[in-house]
Amino acid sequence: MPLVSMRQLLDEAAKGGYGVGAFNVNNMEQIQAIMEAAKETNSPVIIQASRGARSYSQDKYLYHLMLAAAELYPEIPLVMHLDHGNSVETCKSAIDLGFTSVMMDGSLMPDGKTPSSFDYNVRVTKEVVEYAHPRGVTVEGEIGVLGGIEDGHGAGGSGLEHVTDPDQAVDFVEKTGLDALAIAIGTSHGAYKFTKKPDGSVLKMDVLIQIHKRLPKTHLVMHGSSSVPKELQDIINEYGGKLKPTWGVPVEEIQLGIRNGVRKVNVDTDNRLAITGAIRKVFVDTPEKFDPRDYLKPAREAMKKVVAQRMREFGQAGHAGDYKPISLAEVAKQYK
Repeated sequence: MPLVSMRQLLDEAAKGGYGVGAFNVNNMEQIQAIMEAAKETNSPVIIQASRGARSYSQDKYLYHLMLAAAELYPEIPLVMHLDHGNSVETCKSAIDLGFTSVMMDGSLMPDGKTPSSFDYNVRVTKEVVEYAHPRGVTVEGEIGVLGGIEDGHGAGGSGLEHVTDPDQAVDFVEKTGLDALAIAIGTSHGAYKFTKKPDGSVLKMDVLIQIHKRLPKTHLVMHGSSSVPKELQDIINEYGGKLKPTWGVPVEEIQLGIRNGVRKVNVDTDNRLAITGAIRKVFVDTPEKFDPRDYLKPAREAMKKVVAQRMREFGQAGHAGDYKPISLAEVAKQYK
């Protein structure tokens, strides 16, 4: 099965009332972990690469690993998505390579750090939509600014400095014609999202619900949505790590989001924690080992467990065979 359109995946998720996890990758083992989890749970899946991932692994490696995944798991609808494209050029390069979905993050300037103006965001996002849609490629945009920094991308801060304004969100969707909208509701990139279990003072689910009421047909995206479970933190610290206590986005809050229009949920930190904990354990328990497979296998297995759990929690499990993926050429015709 070729790589498929994210728009189709999200449309189907909306019909089924579930969310789809979007998991970040940098290498082969992470892609293998996600695909094995998708097979085990019979889930459609979005695999995403940031600019940092594209430069770390070199585009072509990642792209061909994704093609291999599509070939090895023909029963799984699989999207290859660009996470946080910082400019029109970055998005176009991903589309030209074969990504089936891109995020134009015009909420920040091309440096990936400085918050932009509304007019700039509309202009660049619309330009990407005009390039992507005739090619059948999906576009995600962002209004409001997330907190934290990931792979050098992000404005820093707590995530409450630039919470999405529902009126602006409506205006933005109308002016750009995008497919999916990432909103800022207090979440942050990275592991250190909240200093205690988040409540309404720091995680603005009420804003999300308002936006969904105003934009019932727009697929919403939650970024910075790792749950950062304590047990994964504990494994790292037990085997020599030094993570400070931290809280992520509780799964029940994500499930509330899914009941209110969230169709794509971005998860990266949880998988990084699982991998690192598993590797540290091997290094401490069996210090005589030196074959990379001895620690990459358990790392891959640990990530697979987390991904499979999220797939079940987000509701996508069991839905891989619900529909027949349509070609990008067919999707392009529908956009017309």
